[in-house]
Parts: sequence; C-alpha cells; structure tokens
Amino acid sequence: MRIHHLNCMTFHFGVPSITHCLLIEGRDGLILVDTGLGLADYDNPSLIMRAFLRINRVPRNREETAVRQVVRLGYSPEDVHHVVLTHLHLDHSGGLPDFPRAEVHVSTPEYLAAMRPRGIFGRCGYDATHWAHGPRWVLHEFEGDKWFGLPCAQVLGPSLRGIVLVPLFGHSAGHCGVGVETDGGWILHCGDAYARDVMIKPDDPLSPFPKWAGGFERTLFPSQAIVQLRTLKREHGNEIVTFSAHDPTAFARLASTT
Repeated sequence: MRIHHLNCMTFHFGVPSITHCLLIEGRDGLILVDTGLGLADYDNPSLIMRAFLRINRVPRNREETAVRQVVRLGYSPEDVHHVVLTHLHLDHSGGLPDFPRAEVHVSTPEYLAAMRPRGIFGRCGYDATHWAHGPRWVLHEFEGDKWFGLPCAQVLGPSLRGIVLVPLFGHSAGHCGVGVETDGGWILHCGDAYARDVMIKPDDPLSPFPKWAGGFERTLFPSQAIVQLRTLKREHGNEIVTFSAHDPTAFARLASTT
C-alpha cells in the first residue's frame, strides 16, 4: 500500500498554510482522506466560497485540486472508491463533486450538523453545494470499538488495511481524526485539531506556524480533544505519527518520505 500526501489548497491565514489530504492506494481502489477544494469552488464558487477565497487569499490554482492530482498520478476520478472526511467544513469537502461515485465516510454527528447548521459559525463553515450532487453517504457511529484506548469507528476493515475515525469533537460537532495503518505503523490525520506540543516536530525553527497558532487548541477545541492527543503522544508516541491538516512543515516532512 502506498500513501500520497497531497496539498489540496494553499492559503494564508496569518501565515502560509496548506490543506493536507491523503490518497491511499488500497486493495479496493483509491481512498481519499479529505478533499480540499474542488474544481467548482474555483470555476463557479458559491457566495460563501467567494468570501472564503478572498479572506484567506487563496490562489485559484485548479492544479491543486485532488481530482487534478489524482489524474496526474495516472488514475481516473472513478478509481477513487472511498472518501473519508475528518469533517465537512468547506475547506475539507469541496472536492466531493469531483468524485461522484465514491462512498463518502463521515461521523453521524458531523453529517447531522452539516445538514442542519446552527449559528453563524455553522452556517459559515459548511457549503451545501459540496453535496448537492447526492453523495453515497456512509455514516459511522462510535459503539465501543477502541483504537489505542480511544473510541473509534472502523471505516475499512483489516482486509483493506485499517482505517478508523477517531472522535476529536469540538471544532465541529462531529470532527474526527482519521487513523491509517501503514507498513511502518499508524498515522493520524487530525483534521483541524492542532496541539503544538503533539504534532510532528512542532518546535522546528523553520516552521512558519507562529507561537500564537497553539492558541487554536484552546479557542477551537475543548480541552478533552487536546488531552486525547497528548495522551496518545505520551503513551504511543513511537507508534503513531500525528499531524494537522494545515501545518505546512509537517506536510513537507511527510511528503518527502513517500
């Protein structure tokens, strides 16, 4: 099994940032973890997407879309059989229309929050045009399975390599990390969860993430999610590589190893 690390959206939120997605060559076709933005977000953006692109100074680079990168790797969009989402915020789900045949895996509470958004943050965080095509939803509950001591939901079973959703609620109602078993051990895509003392080489002096970026862990996440990540780091740090979706330094390190 091979994992490709893809940057599916460059943007500037105080500092240069990226949207880190994974493309996994599985036995049952390709598996995409998060999508970044899609072609329609650049060609025919919704009103909320236009605001997002302008506020975050997003270069309208269609070549960064997941579907364009899939094609450059020699595949067809139809080869993507599964999309696994950390959450449904617009910067993580924009590519869904580019893979209309894929099964889309997401936690049940996240699905419900996106279908019935509440409050200004809910309404501004989701873009319903991303699922107007009617995706083949696969909803996941957390019913007692454990992953390194944390609750989890099996997305794809052992015969297809282990892929699990790990609840890291708070940034959104059903926000999850996505754990992927590789030949060298587990990696955990933490979505928008960010804890500077947990992520891969967080004290690298070359990292563009300033010290205030660590404040996101207090403002965007309840303490429990950060406690979970710190517990994983303390008890299983040699077994799991964790990274945040928007950390360009971690992306550069991981992308260089594949």
